[in-house]
Amino acid sequence: MEAFLPAELETRLKEIGETDIVAGIPSYNNARTIGHVVRAVAAGLAKYFPDRRSILVNSDGASKDGTPEVVLKAEVDTESLLLVAHPVRPVQRLSTPYHGIPGKGSAFRTIFEVARQLNAKACLVVDSDLRSITPHWVDLLVRPVLERNIDFVAPYYLRHKYDGTITNGIIYPLTRTLFGKSVRQPIGGDFGFSGRLAAHYLTKDVWETDVARFGIDIWMTVTAMGDGFRIGQSYLGAKLHDAKDPGADLTAMFRQVVGSLFSLMGSYEAVWKEPKTGESVPMFGFPFDVGVEPITVDVNRMIRAYAQGVRDLAEVYKVFLSPETLESLAAWARVDGENFRIPDVLWVRLIYEFAAAHHQKKMDRDHLMQSLVPLYLGRTASFVIEVRESNAVQVEDRIEQLCRIFEQEKPYLLARWSGTPPPEKTEKVEKAEKEESRAIAD
Repeated sequence: MEAFLPAELETRLKEIGETDIVAGIPSYNNARTIGHVVRAVAAGLAKYFPDRRSILVNSDGASKDGTPEVVLKAEVDTESLLLVAHPVRPVQRLSTPYHGIPGKGSAFRTIFEVARQLNAKACLVVDSDLRSITPHWVDLLVRPVLERNIDFVAPYYLRHKYDGTITNGIIYPLTRTLFGKSVRQPIGGDFGFSGRLAAHYLTKDVWETDVARFGIDIWMTVTAMGDGFRIGQSYLGAKLHDAKDPGADLTAMFRQVVGSLFSLMGSYEAVWKEPKTGESVPMFGFPFDVGVEPITVDVNRMIRAYAQGVRDLAEVYKVFLSPETLESLAAWARVDGENFRIPDVLWVRLIYEFAAAHHQKKMDRDHLMQSLVPLYLGRTASFVIEVRESNAVQVEDRIEQLCRIFEQEKPYLLARWSGTPPPEKTEKVEKAEKEESRAIAD
């Protein structure tokens, strides 16, 4: 295996020898928030795993704001934790620069390698901009691995209805359809996993791709599902972090995350082509209601970006989109304001046509993913308009409805993927298309 850790870190790991738990925090210019995350993780290790050997690793991308110094100086007041058992071993901390393509995935690769060299039994990784993390998160992400033989623990938390738009609109419904497992936050960013799975990740040759950037979260989840590792979820409460306007800040992340999932569909084609029935995923933790911070989004800007994209990229879309899809996209580009919509069936078939085009290399994949961005902004605007007055339960029901359309239309994906004629439209699809036509006419 290629040696890629800094020599100083290699020496330090040899001095440490072995550990039970590795807690990893990737970072880049997170001095403002990372101190709280470090204190929460260190406190969680001390409180819930006092007799385990633990190490906290900060994998940093050459921060300019003193992030590593904040990590090393963060103090934990274990006296205030009301510990039932005092820590037998103090939590050691390492802050190290990572090598490779700048990005979250490269930072995680270093954490995986640290876990492998220290023969760790369990690992957790958490984002460095979290404001809602508590010490209990450590217990919820690690204990299922140590005591329930789970290899991968995905987070399950409440988010504002305008947060997580990539997850809600594509990633969750599509992974659930492909693999038959309902993992609600497949790109949540905060995971627990076994040392066995960390070593398995390192066997994959993906570190020169978008997996080294924002593609790492979906890659970890799909690799765990596709290669047959045991999956669980833990309820963590609310996720409060530096949330962003989906219409203004998420373009690069969108391309890398969705592009990585399309690439993984090629890698695991034999797995997801088999018929799947919904498989329950064990849930750990205690669900409870919690408040989330509101997010402001600019719907009109997203609609304008959609309409301009449909106009400017019409010749590009003709290369790989069906005439029916092109016609619907153009029709909705003439609608604005509160009447604007991207209906579910149109959206699902659009995603399936892009996935097939990615697989068949109809054009340069970077350009292909870039051309999907304005359509994603349109769908996000449509969702925001539709759920503006909805509460959390109603929004979740709406996402469940979208998931069922993804599952119902899987035969369409199979046909487009293999280049065969699509199946005849179901009564539900024909009814949806008639409703769409009436809505555009109105």
